[in-house]
Amino acid sequence: MAEQQPSTFIERLCSRDDSAFDELVDRYAGRCYGYFYRLCGNGEQSEEFVSELFVKLVEKIDTFDGGSFDNWLFTVASNLFRDHLRRKYRYKRLLDEVADQERKRQEEAVVDPRQEAVSDRLQWALEKLDKETAELIMLRYYSKVSFRELAQMRNEPIGTLLSKVHRGLKRLRVLMEDVSYE
Repeated sequence: MAEQQPSTFIERLCSRDDSAFDELVDRYAGRCYGYFYRLCGNGEQSEEFVSELFVKLVEKIDTFDGGSFDNWLFTVASNLFRDHLRRKYRYKRLLDEVADQERKRQEEAVVDPRQEAVSDRLQWALEKLDKETAELIMLRYYSKVSFRELAQMRNEPIGTLLSKVHRGLKRLRVLMEDVSYE
């Protein structure tokens, strides 16, 4: 089988030719796996990165504007890995902040049975909310993350987050007033 000319290969990719995408995987999967494996040292995670990369390539093939396809592909791969590191760092930082605040709260807490009952009820009510809403409320009110920061973290409009938090607080009030808890 004669080797395809690079421009023909890229034209086939841009025209969404299934055989071109199969060829893309055949040509680059091994190299991309090796690249990700050297970055993260984990085979399973490297496979996930490769899968995510090929999905990104399918989505972004129209943005290839010539030049070296290899350079473009590995630029997309590099950006994918850096985005992963940024998300991982932000998540770790948030967890550390929440843990520090919880430690401080526990150190400062005076054990009052009435306060403990409210705290248990609040915990129960938070567990009844959907995970996203509970997380938003915890980030906003326990971690003191501003709505602007939440919007940036979630890549959502501030209005959407305000609405989600408002609905979550309303639901939390209803749950806290629920007499069936006891």
